[in-house]
Order: sequence, then structure tokens, then C-alpha cells
Amino acid sequence: MTFQIEYWHWVVFGMLLMMAEIVVPSFTIFWFGLGAMVLAALLAVLPDLSLSIQMVAWALVSCAFALAWFKFLRPRMVDRTKAGVAREAVMGETGQVILAPQSPRRGQVRFSTPVLGADEWEFICDEEVETGDRVMIVDISGNTLIVKKRA
Repeated sequence: MTFQIEYWHWVVFGMLLMMAEIVVPSFTIFWFGLGAMVLAALLAVLPDLSLSIQMVAWALVSCAFALAWFKFLRPRMVDRTKAGVAREAVMGETGQVILAPQSPRRGQVRFSTPVLGADEWEFICDEEVETGDRVMIVDISGNTLIVKKRA
């Protein structure tokens, strides 16, 4: 009696590897699980593949997924929001006034790079500012920035 690996064996193996990613949060095991799923699809189409070809194909596909993740996809997912950064790190950031303050409402300022997770913020300024003026963060008060006009 010979044991023949079926496509569903690869499906189960792939799912187990993907679930193992929950315990080992390195986001590398996931790609080997995804490689097993691709191999399951390949084996469903070509059921006569030998075990050695299956193993080589799984290793190549898994390594290709992992390489694509670390080389191309992950670098694009860099967090540029500065969310979770200490308030001192955002002091001095400059933005452009998109809505000048008029009593009783506050003004709105937009930043080219998100500051503490948002592109636009309400602000308070001691000086007179107009729409289009550049302002710089000098302090944070709750959900409002305290800014000064940039010379």
C-alpha cells in the first residue's frame, strides 16, 4: 500500500501554517502556508506530480512569497503617521491653514505628512492668520494644536 499525497493534504498543511502565525508573530510562516495553498491548487490540476517535485515547488513558491513580502510589500507599509510618537517629536511640524479661525470656531490646518495620525487638525493661534498661511506647531491641547505663524 503506497501513500499518495492529495491536494487536500496541502490545504490542511497550509491552514496549519497560517494558524501558526498567530502564535509566532513574525509574518514569515504565513507565506509558507500560502505556498502550500498554491501547491494544493497546482496538485488539483496536475494530480500526478511526484512528492519531490511537490516539495521543490512548495519551497520555491513559499520563498518567492516571503521574498516579495520583505523586499517589495513591507517597505511600502512603513507607518508615516507618527501616531504613538511623543508630543515633543511633532513640535515644529509645519502645515498650511485651510480654514482661518473665526469666532467662535477654530481654524483648520493641513499637514503634508500626517501628524499624530491625522492630516487635518483644528488649531488655536494668538496671531492673525489667513487661509494659505504656513503655521508651526508649538504645543498640543487635547484635540487642538496650538500654532504660531511661520515667518
